Amino acid sequence: MPKPWATLGIDLHLEPAGPGLRRGLTDALREAVRTGRLAPGTRLPSSRSLAADLGIARNTVADAYADLVAEGWLTARQGSGTRVADRAVPPRPTRRATRQREPGRLPYDLTPGTPDLSSFPRAEWLRAARRALDAAPNDALGYGDPRGRTELRTALADYLARVRGVRTDPGQIVVCSGFAHGLKLLGELLRARGRRTLAVEPYGLDAHWDLLARTGLRTVPLPADRLGPRTEDLGDLKDSADSAGPDGAADVPAVLLNPSHQFPLGGALPPDRRAAAVGWARRTGGLVLEDDYDGEFRYDRQHVGALQGLDPDHVVYLGTASKSLAPGLRLGWMVLPPSLVTEVARLGGRSTGVLEQLALAEFLTSGAYDRHVRAARLRYRRRRDALVAALADRAPEIRVGGIAAGLHAVLRLPPGTEEPVVRAAAWQGLMLHGLSRYRHPSAAVKPVDALVVGYGTPPDHAWAGTLDALCRALP
Repeated sequence: MPKPWATLGIDLHLEPAGPGLRRGLTDALREAVRTGRLAPGTRLPSSRSLAADLGIARNTVADAYADLVAEGWLTARQGSGTRVADRAVPPRPTRRATRQREPGRLPYDLTPGTPDLSSFPRAEWLRAARRALDAAPNDALGYGDPRGRTELRTALADYLARVRGVRTDPGQIVVCSGFAHGLKLLGELLRARGRRTLAVEPYGLDAHWDLLARTGLRTVPLPADRLGPRTEDLGDLKDSADSAGPDGAADVPAVLLNPSHQFPLGGALPPDRRAAAVGWARRTGGLVLEDDYDGEFRYDRQHVGALQGLDPDHVVYLGTASKSLAPGLRLGWMVLPPSLVTEVARLGGRSTGVLEQLALAEFLTSGAYDRHVRAARLRYRRRRDALVAALADRAPEIRVGGIAAGLHAVLRLPPGTEEPVVRAAAWQGLMLHGLSRYRHPSAAVKPVDALVVGYGTPPDHAWAGTLDALCRALP
């Protein structure tokens, strides 16, 4: 049995080698200090603790320490223990290589897709996390339900019904580590069922199309006009699936839509096209994958409810805390038709941390989430208004669209000016994206020169300078 003191102290990995234990230990310690693996000031285990860990005599460790103190590699002071001496060491090669590969960051950033991270409610989140951890039963820290913690699924069911009009119960919700993770699981499910094609909007994120491609699905863009994707044409798209019907091709099995606030164009899917998407799903047994990525942020119009409320058996609702709180939380959720819950949960495999789930559940039920969203909505609306006013004053020929909701705006440019403006923005120290980068390579839509301006991204202190840099870059 190990002695009680053998379980105390500081852990240190060493592999003494060579003739004699004392020399091998001395050489191993010296090499760890010389190469920088043990940084200056690092406290070493006591001689008794290290001896117990290595299974050698305490005197051997004490003698090795003494040798290295005499050589200047270590220091020993009464009451402070033995530490690595303060001396120059070479930088770790892996760290240097990593720094060299990191791209330089521009001082101003208007890329869409990220909220103002400086406004994350740290104090409120910390209080919620403490309350949740205090109240959590011991078994909450186990593997648990692959759908996610029941506390979070219950809180989400109440919140989504109240705020987004989602029809669900906790049993239909699967917690995931963000929208991309949920989309990956759904892609894998469709591919496992022998399907190979998924319909998408003509404008969207290439990261999502690439992710679906990695699951084995080909993305086919819907036709579109000024009102958005023509969902009435879904029946004309065919799947090159293994399970094709007798006529040679089955209908596409699913479509990915942003019905409440399209990214990046910013519009809402008209009611007749929402109904057409649901009608297609009912007729064919297909699925509508609803990406409700920023459903809480509405400014100048009535809130558009979730499409899922029209038909919970044929619409998969996907939401996330990435825009409302922060993407670093890695928290998302899927509201699934009952027939898919078990299969999707099995594919998911408990990928989200329990403590974050419990904290978000407490954040929702305490009302802190609502308070944060209302404050964020006001702050982002002020930014949007400042953007519109600055453009009206300094670039009145630029048309601004997609501003009734969300965290980004679309700035229509004169023909042929998108790429020059993006380059000019970089000269102004501004990160900016053109609309063309979000067009699907197979989309049959007329190219439009425009900018996608993520006004939610900059912190408050940088907003005025960012806006000024944008105006200087415009034609």
